[in-house]
Amino acid sequence: MMNIVITGAGKGMGKALTHRFAASNNNIFICSRTEMELKAVQQEVKNRIPDAGVQYFVTDLSTKTGVDEFASWIENQGVVVDILINNAGNFIPGSVHNEEDGTLEKMIEINLYSAYYLTRALLPKMIENKKGHIFNMSSIAALQAYNNGGAYSISKFALTGFSKNLREEMKPHNIKVTTVYPGAVYTDSWAESGVSPERIMEVNDIAELIYSAASLSPQACVEDIIVRPIKGDLP
Repeated sequence: MMNIVITGAGKGMGKALTHRFAASNNNIFICSRTEMELKAVQQEVKNRIPDAGVQYFVTDLSTKTGVDEFASWIENQGVVVDILINNAGNFIPGSVHNEEDGTLEKMIEINLYSAYYLTRALLPKMIENKKGHIFNMSSIAALQAYNNGGAYSISKFALTGFSKNLREEMKPHNIKVTTVYPGAVYTDSWAESGVSPERIMEVNDIAELIYSAASLSPQACVEDIIVRPIKGDLP
């Protein structure tokens, strides 16, 4: 049984990840900004897997205060984190030359700073324990710039830089770091887009890939997971 921390777990990929890791009777610690969503996830897991422990904390990870509160709550559980999945994030479409002022700050705060500060807060005990695995949810937008990517793409490039540096730093401490680059995944943000669910990936695809990468032998580390819809990126 492991202790798994998943951010942005109220819906979408975070919710799917919670269900996947809970299926192995792990202890799951989740967060998001919406208590109603977190409570629903907790109840769904309890109904399916009575022995799985899912605890939640309501916080806004786009602020350092919110990150610090979540990290303190985890520490108060008296557990050492085995797997940290930095999944919290947001997407605001736009272009560098005309997107609303402040968009870059918003994207950096939730897509980069949340992962940076939470990782820093939880790492000391992981290093002391000499094991662990950190997953950072980047995007194909960090591999190739595209129209209407703007500040979102910039923030994901930055997150990838953080993840790559962390991978090198953690090698001596026996802690794995994996950067995940999903293409289009059918989450709530796609529900009103008119794009067929059959054209893009399912949230369970991402959850299964991360679970598999986390299940390898201690001496193996998947550094990058790149996954796209079978027909490629949306035009």
